[in-house]
Amino acid sequence: MTMAYGFKIKRIYEAPDSGDGKRVLVDRIWPRGVTKEKAQLDDWMKAIAPSGELCKWFGHKPDRFEEFSRRYEAELAGGTAADNVEWLLARAGEGPVTLLYAARDEEHNQAVVLKRFLEAAKESKRDNGRD
Repeated sequence: MTMAYGFKIKRIYEAPDSGDGKRVLVDRIWPRGVTKEKAQLDDWMKAIAPSGELCKWFGHKPDRFEEFSRRYEAELAGGTAADNVEWLLARAGEGPVTLLYAARDEEHNQAVVLKRFLEAAKESKRDNGRD
């Protein structure tokens, strides 16, 4: 039986701590002012970030967040992101996973959507007896 661990989200500008588990940057572009040493990443998953076109359309405008979420979840469900989703789900079976992002808005960003998507996928696997 595998232990159930979860996903957390955190701004990359916050200090790492022992409860972070695997630290994974989920931005397409490296965050300004952060050194690789300071980031203490286990992985940088550019391919799981929203497409450049979707990011440009969203522009971090809260009134577009609901539609952004819908479009980003569609990107996550197919294409190259699917392998990255599976990898993250597998890591969450081994220990905590912290999804790191650089956006200032802590409520309206891709990490919020990604965490929700991953948790739903994890729950779906558990319901289908694949956990």
